[in-house]
Amino acid sequence: MREAAIWISGEQDNRRGGYDRRELSARTFFQGGLTPRRRGGRRHGEGHALVDWHEPHLLALSIMILLLSVTDAFLTVTLITHGANEANPLLAYVLTFFPELFASVKLLLTGVGVLVLVALARARVFRVIRVSALMHSCFVLYLALICYEWWMLRELI
Repeated sequence: MREAAIWISGEQDNRRGGYDRRELSARTFFQGGLTPRRRGGRRHGEGHALVDWHEPHLLALSIMILLLSVTDAFLTVTLITHGANEANPLLAYVLTFFPELFASVKLLLTGVGVLVLVALARARVFRVIRVSALMHSCFVLYLALICYEWWMLRELI
């Protein structure tokens, strides 16, 4: 009877203690990546929910974006030796003061960005655009950037 009275009065006796497995943390992110279980939402209409398992095409897309980033770094350094300037202010700073770290910083920033986009691939931006569509857009923009840099390099040589 006492338990019912506590429940009715709104004072819930919380007997659980310790780690709450539903909390999002870095451990959740890595464990979900190593042992994926959730492939979709639990209920109907939860297609935008975060999941542990991602579509295989996202892996291919991520690798292609990272390869384009490596190509961009190589073409950027080549263009800079011919008199061009880096457009990204952060990378321009790194290139000016720490040129040996340029490729590492560029790939680190791109890699972290790709990881975040893959982790949130089913989420929606402004409840309209899926994040996976943003990944496809990033790929197309990177491809256009590489084509532009290639064109600039051909004009210089």
